[in-house]
Amino acid sequence: MAFNRRQFLGTSAAAAGLGAPTILKAQSDRTFRLRMATSFPAGQPVYTTGPGGSLDFARRCEEASGGRLQIQVFSAGEVMPAFEVFDNTSAGNIDMHWSCSYYWSGKTFAGQYFTTVPFGMSYQGHTAWLHDGGGLELWQELYSDFNLVPFPVGSSGAQMGGWFKEPFESLEDLRGITFRIPGLAGQIYQEVGVNTRLLPGGEIFPALERGVIDAAEWVGPYLDSRLGLHDAAKHYYAVDWHEPATTTEVVFNQNSWDQLPDDLKAVVRNVATACNLLSPMQAEANNATALRDLTENQGVTVHRVPESVQRELYSIARDTLRDAASEDDMVRRVNNSYWKFKRDHDLWQDSSETAFQTISRDIANEDELIV
Repeated sequence: MAFNRRQFLGTSAAAAGLGAPTILKAQSDRTFRLRMATSFPAGQPVYTTGPGGSLDFARRCEEASGGRLQIQVFSAGEVMPAFEVFDNTSAGNIDMHWSCSYYWSGKTFAGQYFTTVPFGMSYQGHTAWLHDGGGLELWQELYSDFNLVPFPVGSSGAQMGGWFKEPFESLEDLRGITFRIPGLAGQIYQEVGVNTRLLPGGEIFPALERGVIDAAEWVGPYLDSRLGLHDAAKHYYAVDWHEPATTTEVVFNQNSWDQLPDDLKAVVRNVATACNLLSPMQAEANNATALRDLTENQGVTVHRVPESVQRELYSIARDTLRDAASEDDMVRRVNNSYWKFKRDHDLWQDSSETAFQTISRDIANEDELIV
């Protein structure tokens, strides 16, 4: 008997019932509208505007889903203060947030590793650990206790050491000053007598200008100049020990995440991965121009944190991390995963990126190669 395709399809549909296709069609037609609060000021590059920022993330999700996933983005302070987004996402008061995990060190010490830790990995190493070294799985396990689902969604790369009204040569010079700095680095500075404060980006300049704080760390030349920090302090400390790679998080309330069909979850994962590449490239493309303007036109002097100071701070960082890991099993698991991965990644980086950069600087002259 000849095969009758039309009869086969009709018989199969009747046997299986029409419920499943109807459900699939209903899901594919549904539009999901989510609200996202951020910890960053409106108009701030890398975090908010430009390729890989929160607005770009929302736009890409809508485009990739054919309009079925729409995310309304609120900058810091629009619907809630910058550092209340974690609790509100956890409670389901908002669907998702865009921030950095080290802001929540008071809630979970282990969470800091997923943004950055002092003397830790570069952007390449940190991203490799998250995506292919078990870091993301640990992050999602940790956040599940808070009813949250996190993804890495960007990075500023290595950050600068901060803006100071007066230069320093030793830890003694820093004792007693008030310094805006987040996360574990702030805790370490407190150990040597620095008064630290955590301020959202939009509050840093006025606090520094009025003398409420004596020094401030934000990101790097491109973003710092947008805040005008060079108008409040002229001593800028170059990339140092405290934030070798600063990863941004996009975090869903568990219930908001669960309501998304699988194809929209795939959209989120892929867009987050794209933004995790695009935002650090935005910073890389603009930091040199901004730094040149600061030093040549804005009267800024760039310093390096003295090695003796960094060695003393490392000793405190080492003891702090080891103590935390010995007291909490989750911290121990995250800590050991992170530093074991760094140990192995350093072997490759020393033989590749670092070796190439060293020989390139010794031999090549870019001016000779520009025709």
